[in-house]
Amino acid sequence: MTSTSSLDPRLAAICGLSVVAARDSAGRHEYDGAVQDLSSGGVRRGLAALGGPAGTEPYSDPHDETHAAAAEEALRVRFGELELHRSNPLWHIENLDLSGYDRPYAPRPERDAARTAHLRHWPDAVDAAIEALDRVPAPLAAATLPLARGLAAFVDPRGGPVHGAAGRAHTRFLTHLERATIEGPPSAALGGPALARLLGAAEACTVDLTAMSARVDAERDRLLALLDDSLRRVDPEAAPADTVRALQADHPDVDGLLDEFAALVDETVAWTARRDLVPDHDVEVGVQPMPDSQRRALAGLFASAPYEADAPGSFRVTLPDNGWNRAERDQWLSTGFNRTLMPNMAIHEVTPGHASHFRALRRAATDVRRTLHSEAFIEGWAHYCEELALEQGFRDGDPRVAVAVAQDALRRVTRFGCAIGLHTGAMTLADAAARFTEDVSLAGPAALHEAQRGLFDPTYGRYTWGKFAIIDLREQAMGRWGATFSLRRFHTALFDLGAPPLGLLPTALDRG
Repeated sequence: MTSTSSLDPRLAAICGLSVVAARDSAGRHEYDGAVQDLSSGGVRRGLAALGGPAGTEPYSDPHDETHAAAAEEALRVRFGELELHRSNPLWHIENLDLSGYDRPYAPRPERDAARTAHLRHWPDAVDAAIEALDRVPAPLAAATLPLARGLAAFVDPRGGPVHGAAGRAHTRFLTHLERATIEGPPSAALGGPALARLLGAAEACTVDLTAMSARVDAERDRLLALLDDSLRRVDPEAAPADTVRALQADHPDVDGLLDEFAALVDETVAWTARRDLVPDHDVEVGVQPMPDSQRRALAGLFASAPYEADAPGSFRVTLPDNGWNRAERDQWLSTGFNRTLMPNMAIHEVTPGHASHFRALRRAATDVRRTLHSEAFIEGWAHYCEELALEQGFRDGDPRVAVAVAQDALRRVTRFGCAIGLHTGAMTLADAAARFTEDVSLAGPAALHEAQRGLFDPTYGRYTWGKFAIIDLREQAMGRWGATFSLRRFHTALFDLGAPPLGLLPTALDRG
């Protein structure tokens, strides 16, 4: 089923304060069926254990030492300085989430048993959540309440005593959040200094939000210009807005969607191998419908984690709901799965994006690199690959490639700008929603949903930030390595570090 090699006490302490990531991202399935103790006392005990027992020696590799230290500092900031488990329900929602057991990392009976064990812990986890969540801002409660309600999908009213107790606990949790929507503080802003600490601690660097905001604005301008230019190249005679509508109208029907994605997977795998862009080309990915528990995402890659048995990956696609009418199905397909956007999604999720990176993560040299992953690097890498494909002439310069790159990047850079604006107080929720309408053409509930995500996920600008960091480092590598620079060499040097905090990327230049 999985690797059961034991973690050293220092890594075990980190995993004890990040159980979901250890189980679902690293594949440490000794945490199956477990919940993290997010009570005040549990968090205090977890923080005290960081660093390992007295006399614990630093890791022999200096990079691994700084990587582990960054993970420890991020936890101290998250749960110690900022006490986010007291204000942000998302930590508790993810602690209750059972969707990780949908991945076929083990035979179904084993996963079902772990799911039941996890569900059995819901009453205790909810008690801890209610005790801890004593300072939830009203807007944050409102933003996370739909996610909390969605947990009901894991409870079967006819499932016996375990499900019955879990259902009652879930109701208590919802009641607590509903009360917070009325009684909670009016502002969900972390404040500029707190946001900078939250971002910087996780990535082993210091964050200047003023400079970052200026770069975000410049990137926004660049992408808007790229979008306008590429739309005019698609159809020089039409207004850009009309071209967008025409491109959206070109989409597969429901019956053909998965087959078209399967062809795109084959295309991107072959193209990446021909260009020799990454060190590992043994990528095997099938295409399947998204599980019900994950339908809030359009698409995503399900791949074997570093400590799991090797198996083909699965590119999961969220099909239209069976209960939708024809107009709703067409809107879902036209805005999410038109033939302009679909190749960019395959680049991001499969090769040279996530699937290529996850192959390398399985082969990382040390437990630190296999276990501790920077989300900013993971998502930044896949986002960087979209523009890399454009630079490297994917599909022979078809302007629709540039359209897709610009459209997807605009959504992500808008997230970064809105996260900074919302948490520094420079933007209201209405301002952020308006920004998504103006720059990403989202309207009404869709724009509000994206804006609200910035309240409970203040690091959701990580896609753009990670892309910035990789592009910056590539420029340095080209200057330092000169004629010996190649994309394969640069990308291999990055992958050798696993999924490192962004502040530690320069190690790749020294070792590549």
